Amino acid sequence: MIIPHPTHLARIPGRFTFDESTTVRAEGAAGPAAALLRTLLAPATGLPLRSSPAGPVVFVVDPELGGLGAEGYGLTVGPDALLLRAARPEGLLRGVQTIRQLLPAEALSPRPVADVPWRIPCVQVTDVPRFGWRGMMLDVARRFQPVSFLRRFVDLLALHKLNVLHLHLTDDQGWRMPVAAYPRLTEVGGTRARSMLGRAGSGRFDAAPHSGAYTAAELRSLVAYAAERGVSVVPEIEMPGHARAALAAYPGLGNFPGRRLEVWTEWGVCENTFGVHDEVLEFCRTVLGEVLDVFPSPYVHVGGDECPVTEWETSPEALARTAELGLAAPRALHGWFLGRIGEFLLEAGRRPLCWAEDSGVLPPQFTVMPWRDAGHGLAAARRGHPVVMAPHRATYLDYPQSDDPGEPLGQAGAVVDLRAVHAAEAAPPSWEPAAAARVLGTQAQVWTEFVRTPEEIEYLAFPRLCALADRAWNPASDWATDFLPALQHHEARLAALGVTHRAVGIPRRGPLPSTTSH
Repeated sequence: MIIPHPTHLARIPGRFTFDESTTVRAEGAAGPAAALLRTLLAPATGLPLRSSPAGPVVFVVDPELGGLGAEGYGLTVGPDALLLRAARPEGLLRGVQTIRQLLPAEALSPRPVADVPWRIPCVQVTDVPRFGWRGMMLDVARRFQPVSFLRRFVDLLALHKLNVLHLHLTDDQGWRMPVAAYPRLTEVGGTRARSMLGRAGSGRFDAAPHSGAYTAAELRSLVAYAAERGVSVVPEIEMPGHARAALAAYPGLGNFPGRRLEVWTEWGVCENTFGVHDEVLEFCRTVLGEVLDVFPSPYVHVGGDECPVTEWETSPEALARTAELGLAAPRALHGWFLGRIGEFLLEAGRRPLCWAEDSGVLPPQFTVMPWRDAGHGLAAARRGHPVVMAPHRATYLDYPQSDDPGEPLGQAGAVVDLRAVHAAEAAPPSWEPAAAARVLGTQAQVWTEFVRTPEEIEYLAFPRLCALADRAWNPASDWATDFLPALQHHEARLAALGVTHRAVGIPRRGPLPSTTSH
């Protein structure tokens, strides 16, 4: 009962037992996966899993296994030996997570567990993911989260064979990314005076400042930690909208000289945007240059959506730029701005990524994440864009997961339940093959206007993130016969890890546990 459901698994008679004498043979490129298995099993089991050229646990990277692709693996477990093979090291990392799930759930505990036989059933597994992008976006701009939690979240992603952590690092309500050339971004932009209570437009606020920023060393350490587990960290720096925190730090980046703004304390879409003068473009290039130094990810997200044009329609500099470029109207500056940023990232050897909120035309060099409607993904794919599907009614986990009265406050207008997440098709069968081939994968989102603590994030993510992981890896996984039975077993694993989650079929009663202050 593995999540995500393997593409092929067959039980064979017998069990293999890990004990104090079990050794591991892993040479060359297979070494890091063996080291990861030791690291992950040590807290609960205390097993040394020493290296030995004659070990019964064998990890092999064999490029001749090309049919397994970049992340597929083959696992054969017999009563006396275990063989894990892959064409690339990433595949072994996915196989390690399968081994963890085959063990008793107690093996995932962060504390020593006594009197548990560490046995796994004998199986033959051949497992290859359908999509190469299987991710999770976490908004740390609106609610800062400590690096310790981000590491824990990486571990949870890796357990479910998810391979992207997308960090939303900047927004109107906070700037969390350190930039040596512009220190006020975190010194000023990293703190807001208060936070709105309830949904956008409530008019109610708390009285507590909210602040936080990462250091470059913390982020580099996180990137390395994630890479050891086969997870890529994709940074997002919002532009040209969602820029109020940056404008509070550096007013000259705005549309009206001399105007002073505070870091925004409301939710919703702020009308203040970056200006379009040369200083702003140089600022963005400098910031992204430092981002590239910290994050080696091939993709860099620049936001790009929800950009009001109200200020551009009245700013003398924006109107002059519109005329200079021969554009029909100031709103066309949006595509022009993103195009300049996209060119910079391409010249740096990276791939620009942005949100798509409608079916409008975006610069052709961008990979897009459609979030309002799946049909926008089809339109983008037909225009030739690579696509990561993120439709809000199936992947936005900050929406309530049920209409139970005990559920925490979420976005208004929809319930995104477990079934809806599992039912979503990243590349629906109705799409023509050429468009479907441009779908890189899918990811879930947790925006944090109403989500304050790590415990709350986990409760919203699980088990819905299990459903997304299942479908992203193996779209053939059936809701009733594959996923739900596996999830019944998987809840014991979540419990062993101490993950705050919604138990399947059980309404929430009372407040969530919390150890983090507002």
